[in-house]
Amino acid sequence: MIDWDAARTRFSDDGVVFLPQVLDSAQMAAALEAWRWSLAHPAIGGKVAQANDSTFYQDLYNPRVLEGYRPMLEASPLAEICARLWGTDSVWFMYEQVFLKEGGETRRTPWHQDGSYLPIGGMDTAVAWITFDPVSAEDSLEFVPGSHRGTMYNGSSFALGDDTAPLFKDSEAPRLPDIEADRGAWEIVSWPVTPGDVVVFDVATLHGGAATHIGQRRRTLTLRFFGERAVYAPKANRTSLPNVPGMGERLAPGDPFRDARFLQLWPKASA
Repeated sequence: MIDWDAARTRFSDDGVVFLPQVLDSAQMAAALEAWRWSLAHPAIGGKVAQANDSTFYQDLYNPRVLEGYRPMLEASPLAEICARLWGTDSVWFMYEQVFLKEGGETRRTPWHQDGSYLPIGGMDTAVAWITFDPVSAEDSLEFVPGSHRGTMYNGSSFALGDDTAPLFKDSEAPRLPDIEADRGAWEIVSWPVTPGDVVVFDVATLHGGAATHIGQRRRTLTLRFFGERAVYAPKANRTSLPNVPGMGERLAPGDPFRDARFLQLWPKASA
């Protein structure tokens, strides 16, 4: 059983919370089918990187995502979980991201904040990280607790050889710190995660992912949600989401983050 008062406090204080076995086998099967739909229907952002006998595939912002995800999202407890963690009533789905890493050694995901790439700010944001394969704490996603309350850094360009290389050249946001070069100076948390567990974090929380190793396969799905206290906050040239273009033409900074194309999941509509 989840102590939701404690989970809400942890999420508020740390910007990340580990929720063991909140998805049952049927809900995990539905999430896996959605993940498979993404691989079968790649968006423009879908890309495969291959090196040293390894495969790294990711895709996100599919404008057709609700064709493959809507039944799963509406039946999933994730929207209610977000509402419980935020302590507010309204939850909308923002977008999906899928990953497949397998084969040989793959590069670790550099430290970054999702909020650096998104025109969203304020409170009530959540990323639900779901794995379909068991992952040890050493190979799992890592977080700097409390970082969601600190500086919003420039996004990482994910340049080879320089994890902190900034993406936005004209941004006033400071360059990312080199956490890997001085891990002892940072509080870092991670958990062993098995199918059915979910890690939920704020879009402003610093996080990075361990590399995969020879013989490993990591299939993960991330679902991003927002609530009533989220606001429009453009970043550099990121004034809209690729799956919801034109937001900057309709919203001013500080406006509620809203668009009719976002699917509201909570409260559930009356039958």
